[in-house]
Amino acid sequence: MTSSLPTGLRERKKAKTRASIREHAMRLFEEQGYAVTTIDQIAEAADVSQSTFFRYFPTKEDLILFDEYDPLLFAAIRELPSEVDPIEAIRRSIHDVFERATPQQWARERLRQRIFNEVPELRARAMQQFTETISMLADVVAERAGLAAGNFSTRVLAGAVIGAALAAIPGGLTSGPEHADFKRMDEALTLLAAGLPVRPDGPPTG
Repeated sequence: MTSSLPTGLRERKKAKTRASIREHAMRLFEEQGYAVTTIDQIAEAADVSQSTFFRYFPTKEDLILFDEYDPLLFAAIRELPSEVDPIEAIRRSIHDVFERATPQQWARERLRQRIFNEVPELRARAMQQFTETISMLADVVAERAGLAAGNFSTRVLAGAVIGAALAAIPGGLTSGPEHADFKRMDEALTLLAAGLPVRPDGPPTG
């Protein structure tokens, strides 16, 4: 999807194994449901041992919580010139990454989001995941600005971006740039960049 892919042989093998485990897991979740699908079944389908499974995914929940797009987004943000405004860099990177997604990838993401929203224990872990994502995004923004990791202002900005995304598209991006999700996300980032003015018009719906 982007040029930021594992380059070393070992890294490529690890990425391939991770992708295989997740692909088989998502297929089983779709065929028989998340709750009844076991780690044993997933490991057998992916032709890996249980220990290998746990090396990549500490729990079954992590198969759904893991967002394959986050590393790609962070890499795309890093590649943009530092003079590009952070919020604009995030907006461009979202388009750069998700415009390359295939129909199969969108189908997998829609399934992931559906399971995430249906399973209570996954929603219970959502806050921890959001906190981790804010920290990672903040460090990327700080890096681009030549600031130290953990910078307060970049953490606040990252939190505002994640909050804006949750408000605009609570179900996550589940369709391509031609759909309303992308327009709502763009509008949310535009409002954020403008200082969050309150106005009577609503988000785009087309």
